Amino acid sequence: MVIKNVNLETVCGITSKLPENKLPEIAFAGKSNVGKSSLINGLMNRKSLARTSSQPGKTQTINYYNINDQMYFVDLPGYGYATANEQVKAQWGKMIEDYLHQSRQIRAVFLLIDIRHAPSENDRIMYNWILDRGYKPIIIATKLDKIKRSQIAKQVKLITDTLDVVDDTTVIPYSSLSKQGREEIYELLDGILCEEEV
Repeated sequence: MVIKNVNLETVCGITSKLPENKLPEIAFAGKSNVGKSSLINGLMNRKSLARTSSQPGKTQTINYYNINDQMYFVDLPGYGYATANEQVKAQWGKMIEDYLHQSRQIRAVFLLIDIRHAPSENDRIMYNWILDRGYKPIIIATKLDKIKRSQIAKQVKLITDTLDVVDDTTVIPYSSLSKQGREEIYELLDGILCEEEV
Protein backbone atom coordinates (compact mmCIF):
# COMPACT_ATOMS: atom_id res chain seq x y z
CA MET A 1 0.00 0.00 0.00
CA VAL A 2 1.29 3.45 -0.93
CA ILE A 3 -0.40 6.29 0.93
CA LYS A 4 -0.28 9.46 -1.15
CA ASN A 5 -3.19 11.58 0.02
CA VAL A 6 -4.34 12.01 3.61
CA ASN A 7 -7.01 14.36 4.87
CA LEU A 8 -8.53 14.78 8.33
CA GLU A 9 -12.07 14.90 7.02
CA THR A 10 -14.40 14.64 10.02
CA VAL A 11 -14.08 15.19 13.78
CA CYS A 12 -16.97 13.96 15.90
CA GLY A 13 -17.53 14.95 19.52
CA ILE A 14 -19.83 13.37 22.09
CA THR A 15 -22.93 15.09 20.65
CA SER A 16 -21.99 14.76 16.96
CA LYS A 17 -23.83 12.55 14.50
CA LEU A 18 -21.49 10.00 12.96
CA PRO A 19 -20.94 10.45 9.21
CA GLU A 20 -22.49 7.96 6.81
CA ASN A 21 -19.37 7.19 4.84
CA LYS A 22 -19.32 5.08 1.69
CA LEU A 23 -15.68 4.01 1.95
CA PRO A 24 -14.45 1.16 4.17
CA GLU A 25 -13.37 2.15 7.67
CA ILE A 26 -10.43 0.84 9.71
CA ALA A 27 -10.91 1.62 13.40
CA PHE A 28 -8.06 2.16 15.87
CA ALA A 29 -8.80 1.56 19.56
CA GLY A 30 -6.48 1.61 22.53
CA LYS A 31 -5.95 3.11 25.91
CA SER A 32 -4.37 6.52 26.38
CA ASN A 33 -0.57 6.54 26.00
CA VAL A 34 -0.47 3.27 24.02
CA GLY A 35 0.94 4.99 20.92
CA LYS A 36 -2.20 5.22 18.80
CA SER A 37 -1.35 8.59 17.24
CA SER A 38 2.23 7.42 16.60
CA LEU A 39 0.94 4.33 14.78
CA ILE A 40 -1.54 6.29 12.66
CA ASN A 41 1.06 8.94 11.80
CA GLY A 42 3.55 6.17 10.95
CA LEU A 43 1.07 4.45 8.63
CA MET A 44 0.18 7.76 6.96
CA ASN A 45 3.87 8.77 6.61
CA ARG A 46 3.09 11.99 8.42
CA LYS A 47 4.94 13.26 11.46
CA SER A 48 2.07 14.79 13.38
CA LEU A 49 -1.21 14.75 11.48
CA ALA A 50 -2.93 12.44 13.96
CA ARG A 51 -3.86 14.57 16.91
CA THR A 52 -1.89 14.03 20.05
CA SER A 53 -2.64 15.58 23.39
CA SER A 54 -0.12 16.76 25.96
CA GLN A 55 -2.52 15.46 28.60
CA PRO A 56 -3.36 11.78 28.10
CA GLY A 57 -7.07 11.08 28.14
CA LYS A 58 -8.02 14.53 26.86
CA THR A 59 -8.76 13.42 23.32
CA GLN A 60 -12.51 12.91 23.31
CA THR A 61 -13.29 12.93 19.62
CA ILE A 62 -13.56 10.37 16.83
CA ASN A 63 -11.29 11.48 14.00
CA TYR A 64 -11.83 10.30 10.41
CA TYR A 65 -8.78 10.39 8.12
CA ASN A 66 -9.51 9.95 4.40
CA ILE A 67 -6.74 7.77 2.95
CA ASN A 68 -6.22 8.00 -0.85
CA ASP A 69 -10.01 8.38 -1.25
CA GLN A 70 -10.03 4.59 -0.74
CA MET A 71 -10.67 4.14 2.98
CA TYR A 72 -10.88 5.88 6.32
CA PHE A 73 -8.65 5.48 9.35
CA VAL A 74 -10.97 6.09 12.30
CA ASP A 75 -9.13 7.16 15.45
CA LEU A 76 -11.32 6.35 18.47
CA PRO A 77 -10.90 8.12 21.82
CA GLY A 78 -8.20 6.71 24.07
CA TYR A 79 -9.69 4.97 27.08
CA GLY A 80 -8.62 4.05 30.58
CA TYR A 81 -6.64 7.09 31.68
CA ALA A 82 -6.44 6.71 35.44
CA THR A 83 -7.15 10.28 36.53
CA ALA A 84 -10.12 10.86 34.23
CA ASN A 85 -13.35 11.29 36.15
CA GLU A 86 -16.19 8.78 35.86
CA GLN A 87 -18.32 11.05 33.68
CA VAL A 88 -15.50 11.41 31.15
CA LYS A 89 -14.86 7.64 31.21
CA ALA A 90 -18.55 7.03 30.54
CA GLN A 91 -18.42 9.42 27.58
CA TRP A 92 -15.44 7.61 26.04
CA GLY A 93 -17.28 4.33 26.40
CA LYS A 94 -20.47 5.68 24.85
CA MET A 95 -18.64 7.18 21.88
CA ILE A 96 -16.74 3.98 21.15
CA GLU A 97 -19.82 1.80 21.62
CA ASP A 98 -21.95 4.08 19.42
CA TYR A 99 -19.33 3.94 16.69
CA LEU A 100 -18.99 0.14 16.79
CA HIS A 101 -22.76 -0.23 16.87
CA GLN A 102 -23.74 2.35 14.24
CA SER A 103 -21.08 2.36 11.54
CA ARG A 104 -21.90 0.18 8.55
CA GLN A 105 -18.46 0.53 6.95
CA ILE A 106 -16.15 -1.01 9.57
CA ARG A 107 -13.90 -3.57 7.89
CA ALA A 108 -11.33 -4.07 10.67
CA VAL A 109 -10.69 -2.98 14.23
CA PHE A 110 -7.08 -2.59 15.37
CA LEU A 111 -6.74 -2.91 19.14
CA LEU A 112 -3.45 -1.46 20.37
CA ILE A 113 -1.80 -3.06 23.40
CA ASP A 114 1.53 -2.01 24.96
CA ILE A 115 3.80 -5.02 24.36
CA ARG A 116 5.71 -4.34 27.61
CA HIS A 117 2.80 -5.15 29.91
CA ALA A 118 -0.06 -7.58 30.35
CA PRO A 119 -3.31 -6.09 28.99
CA SER A 120 -5.26 -4.13 31.59
CA GLU A 121 -8.83 -4.77 32.68
CA ASN A 122 -9.88 -1.93 30.35
CA ASP A 123 -8.07 -3.66 27.48
CA ARG A 124 -9.91 -6.91 28.25
CA ILE A 125 -13.24 -5.10 28.37
CA MET A 126 -12.52 -3.39 25.04
CA TYR A 127 -11.40 -6.65 23.41
CA ASN A 128 -14.60 -8.43 24.46
CA TRP A 129 -16.71 -5.43 23.50
CA ILE A 130 -15.28 -5.50 19.97
CA LEU A 131 -15.91 -9.26 19.77
CA ASP A 132 -19.48 -8.81 21.00
CA ARG A 133 -20.08 -6.33 18.18
CA GLY A 134 -19.17 -9.04 15.69
CA TYR A 135 -15.62 -7.98 14.87
CA LYS A 136 -12.40 -9.94 15.34
CA PRO A 137 -9.81 -7.45 16.61
CA ILE A 138 -6.37 -7.30 15.06
CA ILE A 139 -3.91 -6.80 17.93
CA ILE A 140 -1.15 -4.25 17.36
CA ALA A 141 1.50 -4.73 20.06
CA THR A 142 3.02 -1.25 20.30
CA LYS A 143 6.28 0.08 21.77
CA LEU A 144 8.25 -2.83 20.32
CA ASP A 145 11.46 -0.79 20.48
CA LYS A 146 11.19 -0.74 24.30
CA ILE A 147 11.89 -4.46 24.70
CA LYS A 148 14.64 -6.85 23.60
CA ARG A 149 14.10 -8.98 20.52
CA SER A 150 14.41 -12.10 22.68
CA GLN A 151 11.37 -10.99 24.72
CA ILE A 152 8.96 -10.52 21.82
CA ALA A 153 7.48 -14.04 21.69
CA LYS A 154 7.02 -14.15 25.45
CA GLN A 155 5.29 -10.76 25.55
CA VAL A 156 3.00 -11.61 22.61
CA LYS A 157 1.98 -14.81 24.43
CA LEU A 158 1.29 -12.76 27.57
CA ILE A 159 -1.05 -10.52 25.55
CA THR A 160 -2.89 -13.38 23.85
CA ASP A 161 -3.22 -15.39 27.07
CA THR A 162 -4.43 -12.43 29.13
CA LEU A 163 -7.02 -11.43 26.52
CA ASP A 164 -7.94 -15.10 25.94
CA VAL A 165 -8.01 -14.34 22.23
CA VAL A 166 -10.05 -16.30 19.72
CA ASP A 167 -8.23 -18.73 17.41
CA ASP A 168 -6.22 -17.32 14.49
CA THR A 169 -6.08 -13.83 15.98
CA THR A 170 -3.51 -11.67 14.20
CA VAL A 171 -0.93 -10.02 16.47
CA ILE A 172 1.52 -7.58 14.89
CA PRO A 173 4.37 -6.18 17.01
CA TYR A 174 4.97 -2.57 15.96
CA SER A 175 7.69 0.01 16.54
CA SER A 176 6.98 3.68 15.88
CA LEU A 177 10.76 4.26 15.69
CA SER A 178 11.89 1.57 13.25
CA LYS A 179 8.42 1.12 11.67
CA GLN A 180 8.79 -2.65 12.15
CA GLY A 181 5.36 -4.16 11.58
CA ARG A 182 4.20 -1.45 9.18
CA GLU A 183 4.53 -3.60 6.04
CA GLU A 184 2.43 -6.33 7.65
CA ILE A 185 -0.28 -3.78 8.43
CA TYR A 186 -0.13 -2.45 4.87
CA GLU A 187 -0.60 -6.01 3.57
CA LEU A 188 -3.72 -6.37 5.72
CA LEU A 189 -5.06 -3.06 4.40
CA ASP A 190 -4.35 -4.10 0.81
CA GLY A 191 -6.26 -7.33 1.44
CA ILE A 192 -9.26 -5.37 2.75
CA LEU A 193 -9.25 -3.12 -0.33
CA CYS A 194 -9.01 -6.16 -2.63
CA GLU A 195 -12.07 -7.67 -0.94
CA GLU A 196 -13.96 -4.41 -1.50
CA GLU A 197 -13.28 -4.62 -5.24
CA VAL A 198 -14.59 -8.18 -5.62
